[in-house]
Amino acid sequence: MTTVTLRKAARLAIVGALLMSTTACVTTTKVAIEQPGDEAMTCDSIKAEFARLDTVVREGDENKGVNTANVAAVLFFWPAAAGNYMDADKAQKLVEQRRAHLMTIYRGKNCP
Repeated sequence: MTTVTLRKAARLAIVGALLMSTTACVTTTKVAIEQPGDEAMTCDSIKAEFARLDTVVREGDENKGVNTANVAAVLFFWPAAAGNYMDADKAQKLVEQRRAHLMTIYRGKNCP
């Protein structure tokens, strides 16, 4: 291979690695702790919200673990993997706070 061909290949590899590192982040759904209309929710709608929050927690667990984005992040830009973990952890803490807020409403309504 010529020097020009090697330089082009190196540039292409660098550009490819940079592109992959920018797509190596995942985002876990964030929830607001208190939302308009919370007090007006029925017992059934609060239960449905608990189920939705369980889904967000599972999503966060998946984003913390081994997945394509985290493997790419570790290989090409390891701080992105740490960011994915911290983002998922923050989302799960918000879920815990929302669940506590809704549980207060749930108990106040004497839901079964």
